Amino acid sequence: MSAGQLDAVIAAIRAEARDVLSLELVDPQGRELPAFEPGSHLEVHLANGLIRHYSLCNDYRERHRYQIGVGLALESRGGSRLLHGGLKVGERLRISTPRNNFPLGANGDHYSFIAGGIGITPILAMIRWCMANDKPWTLHYLTRSRLRAPFYEELLELDKERVTFHFLDEHDGQPLDIEATVSAMPNYSHIYCCGPAPLMERVQAAASDRPAEQVHFEWFSGKTQGSTDNQEFKVILHSTGEELQVPAELSILEVLEEHGHYVPFSCREGLCSSCETQVLSGTPDHRDFVLSDTAKAEGKSMMICVSRAKSEVLVLDI
Repeated sequence: MSAGQLDAVIAAIRAEARDVLSLELVDPQGRELPAFEPGSHLEVHLANGLIRHYSLCNDYRERHRYQIGVGLALESRGGSRLLHGGLKVGERLRISTPRNNFPLGANGDHYSFIAGGIGITPILAMIRWCMANDKPWTLHYLTRSRLRAPFYEELLELDKERVTFHFLDEHDGQPLDIEATVSAMPNYSHIYCCGPAPLMERVQAAASDRPAEQVHFEWFSGKTQGSTDNQEFKVILHSTGEELQVPAELSILEVLEEHGHYVPFSCREGLCSSCETQVLSGTPDHRDFVLSDTAKAEGKSMMICVSRAKSEVLVLDI
């Protein structure tokens, strides 16, 4: 077993909404699991060789189980479809230890959450943290219908007065007025948003006048990024001095693979940080959805599955 990986047993499978399941995972020997913080996710290694990332939605204080929510993607490439149709209670899964690209800041005075569909999973863990630490919070939860709202009953039980639901089929198909919703949030509130890319982009635009350190996103689908303006550049591998040309139509990761170099990766969309690599020299052109603005400005690391170079040469710690 690789470092940072665990074997887990599926203790329960529950239908949380139409096309959404939750899986409860426990240690095979009943031992405590590694601790996690709200916003954390697991890498799930599937039998077909795919690796998928799922946010933890249970209470961060729990050490006896992990709970993840899995939505069935309409255009599944074999990940969610396998989890929905091919698993049974008692089976084992190989998972990573918890990783967090969407950390909840503990020093906020108020928390405003916006979730779309399965994007509720990391937000649910954050709400549990707020309640455990007596932090004020509100949630705007958007789905197509009540039947497609995972953890709907659970949210009502937690604190229905703080939750505003917006179901498209109950609003004549009209989406929530994101601009007005964000504008009504306290100017000192920390905003956390997770959901489909169009929702995230609207929230990002609506909150563009707020301090960047108060607005937080977890992208599980990337924005469309064109390659027409890509430039060729050179990558030097620090360990050997090998020089590789990265053409406009290929990523650094793809070029490394073509030359027989194995580098950890998963999503290939700049969403998960599995391929994060240290930059020893040169200026990255960051195109990921994980690194903070501060980290991007520092330029000390990059996601080689999507990011490129502003300089003619990058020296990578490979």
